[in-house]
Amino acid sequence: MNVIDTLQERGYLKQLSHEQEIKELLEKEKITFYIGFDPTADSLHVGHFIALMVMAHMQRAGHRPIILLGGGTGMIGDPSGKNEMRKMLTPEFIRHNVECFKKQVGRFIDLSEGKAIIADNADWLLDLNYVQFLREIGVHFSVNRMLAAECYKNRLASENGLSFFEMNYMIMQAYDFYTLHKKYNCVMELGGDDQWSNMIAGVELIRRKDHQPAYCMTNTLLTNSAGQKMGKTVGGAVWLSAEKTSPYGFYQYWRNVDDADVEKCLSLLTFLPMEEVRRLSSLQGSAINQAKVVLAYEVTKLVHGEAEAEKAKEAAEALFAGGENLDNVPTIPVTDADMGKKLLDILAEFKVIATKSEGRRLMQQNGLTIEDVKVTDVNTEVTPELFGGKESVLLRKGKKKYYKLARQ
Repeated sequence: MNVIDTLQERGYLKQLSHEQEIKELLEKEKITFYIGFDPTADSLHVGHFIALMVMAHMQRAGHRPIILLGGGTGMIGDPSGKNEMRKMLTPEFIRHNVECFKKQVGRFIDLSEGKAIIADNADWLLDLNYVQFLREIGVHFSVNRMLAAECYKNRLASENGLSFFEMNYMIMQAYDFYTLHKKYNCVMELGGDDQWSNMIAGVELIRRKDHQPAYCMTNTLLTNSAGQKMGKTVGGAVWLSAEKTSPYGFYQYWRNVDDADVEKCLSLLTFLPMEEVRRLSSLQGSAINQAKVVLAYEVTKLVHGEAEAEKAKEAAEALFAGGENLDNVPTIPVTDADMGKKLLDILAEFKVIATKSEGRRLMQQNGLTIEDVKVTDVNTEVTPELFGGKESVLLRKGKKKYYKLARQ
């Protein structure tokens, strides 16, 4: 099966620049392609997940990926999907994030010799001669066409408008493709569908300037059945770093997806055969929970490894199936110095609640329990009596989020 057929069957593909040419190319040749990641944080998040999976499917089919880290483009910031200018990041912050990304992509991509390339566009963007760049590259861009692109059109209509600073982003991304084409014979760019205008700009630059074939394909964005982006919780983004989102918390996120989203997530975020995806997705009633357990396990295994997936599964089963081992449930350490503090302050400190006002609402609406006893007093303090003579007690937030309060 052509990798295009695999990607289409699983629901990844959204737009292709030259559909028939791409299909024929991928049938006949092994190509080099790239996907770019701007290092705006020190971890990849669920929003990057589909792009990584597409890259992995392409590599498994024999094509060579370039993981392009945006040490240069991150200095500007992509205006796509933003209604105001992104906060400017320091060079030191960006360099740190680039190193973090390098460590994470190895979970998904075989980085051994000749199998993949990791590049950083800071290597060619930061030392550009601006006038020379305008003469060689800028001359090929129509401002009229750029302003018609979705990424700019929406900003032009917004209260904050579009800065000239950000308008350069499309040209820089196109130049990335042009540079990778020259350097590595890269002929295709892949990325999220919100990048279509930027990607087409690169395809046209190569075709116009070098008269060489170049292509792009976009993947669908990870949204739920209501069309909202997935990967957000009350506490913020769902990260691929264990330090920012624990393996247990990550597992629980996928374990708790809506029934209507199970098939999409199994298709896009696991390597399970499609026959198995369809079988699991067809389960009805409470049986669909079996599919959610498989989804949570497979996705956690991909991101954090099999050992962490097993731990998260065991912890969930201990809570939901009456098991005994609670070792892997997220722990909130309580020291002697914490005695007398408000429980609300402790929960905010460990990001169990996003804000204290959220915590107060949770308590007032009977959404917080300790050892199955509702905690409704917002002034509840952490005391030895709260532990009832035990070293640890089980705290539940809402219906499905569990934590262990443990004396240290």
